[in-house]
Amino acid sequence: MSRLGGWINRISRPVTLGVRGIVRDAEGRVLLVRHTYVPGWYLPGGAVDPRESVGEALARELVEETNIRIIGAPRLIGIYFNSRGRSDHVVLFEVPSFEQISAKKPDREIAEARFFPLDDLPKQTTRATRARLGEYVNGAPVSAIW
Repeated sequence: MSRLGGWINRISRPVTLGVRGIVRDAEGRVLLVRHTYVPGWYLPGGAVDPRESVGEALARELVEETNIRIIGAPRLIGIYFNSRGRSDHVVLFEVPSFEQISAKKPDREIAEARFFPLDDLPKQTTRATRARLGEYVNGAPVSAIW
């Protein structure tokens, strides 16, 4: 492929990459966030910025969205294709050890960040979040689709 063809391909078919984290407290509850701009409860995470590794993005997003700092290395769970985007992929991690810097206060992006028992998730928890937790916790069949 020519340089021009490669450049056109990158512009016309951009690939986006995001991260999400499964964070569980000592009681086994899972951390979810509720955004100000879209309905539902989600696993915390977001986009990987240019020149940023997926691990760096996860660490940054957890601090920004939940005031949680990762201790040690997160464990890769899987890479999923998000069929809602043109070419969107999500890298899912487990965060086995963390510290909460302070309670998360609402801001322009995050309305709320809370831990929930796995058997009592909010009704508005998204389908993808429920599916990933089901795979991770209950051994449900793993999907390649987010």
